[in-house]
Amino acid sequence: MPRSQGDHRAHRAHRVVVIAPSPVSMFNLAIPEMLLGKVEVPGGPGYEVVVCTPRPGAIATTGGLSLHVQHGLDAVGDADTLLVAGTGHRYEPDPLTVAAVREAADRGTRIASICSGAFVLAEAGLLDGRSATTYWQLAEELRSRYPALDLKGDVLYVEDGQVMTSSGYAAGIDLCLHIIRTDYGAAVANEVARAALVAPVRPGGQTQFTQTPLPPERGNACADTRGWAMRRLDEPLTLTDLARHAGVSVRTLTRRFHAESGVSPLQWLLHQRIERAKELLETTSFPMDRVAQACGLGTADSLRGHLVRRTGLTPSAYRAQFSRLGSRSGTRPGTQKARRTSIAA
Repeated sequence: MPRSQGDHRAHRAHRVVVIAPSPVSMFNLAIPEMLLGKVEVPGGPGYEVVVCTPRPGAIATTGGLSLHVQHGLDAVGDADTLLVAGTGHRYEPDPLTVAAVREAADRGTRIASICSGAFVLAEAGLLDGRSATTYWQLAEELRSRYPALDLKGDVLYVEDGQVMTSSGYAAGIDLCLHIIRTDYGAAVANEVARAALVAPVRPGGQTQFTQTPLPPERGNACADTRGWAMRRLDEPLTLTDLARHAGVSVRTLTRRFHAESGVSPLQWLLHQRIERAKELLETTSFPMDRVAQACGLGTADSLRGHLVRRTGLTPSAYRAQFSRLGSRSGTRPGTQKARRTSIAA
């Protein structure tokens, strides 16, 4: 768990237990280790990732290979977070797995799923009355089999109280980055994203946070200009500045930028400025005017207006809730106040 720099108590990595169904999606199974396993905090690794399965030994994968899993479901008892991987297609939840998930939830364990793992959570009764999502091809089946849940079919992932669900395949990356950000802050999550060569934490909406994430990038013609702009967020960049760097007209830049990023250059720039502001609010004690200047939003009033529209919180309220300085660094991962989050696809 994270500790403040002045706290010399022994560090203990947050234990994440991943249940592998059979057949398991190897991509689903690789995501937690690929991302959570890269988290380093003062004192050692941020997470310990353990894979288990109802019947230890060789299990099938959706790619036709056989995978040896050493641990059984007894590993779930020590989990701080329990994550159920998916198969990428329909399957009947294993009764032993369902029982283990239900017992873990009763102990207060944070529960998450990737892809069709949501069916296990639903069978355990954890999604009744909750918002949830799953792989889009399975969404209607999940809705029809478990009508007591509130299906969000067009989102990447949903957090509702102690339960998180994500849609298919790469959305598991977004979910794990969200977990890292929740536990250790935006700076750590973005560092992990850079190390893994994946997109940074994609923001979204919850009851007090209404945000629209950027679509995945679909080209690299403007990549150099995006990188150049990211290093100059504190400067008053214009469309003309961006076009000049790219060596094209404003019209051509706008067309290429939208084709690659799904948004206009100025929309992209504003998104990056707000993300930088959030990171500074989480990781520094800078006064609001300095935060605004450092991310290119100009004044504290401008920062306030943009952040309230994006998150529903003022800068001071955002810092109070998400700051990683001082006593908040001692918050144990997974113990933050229960909330509901839906991140748009």
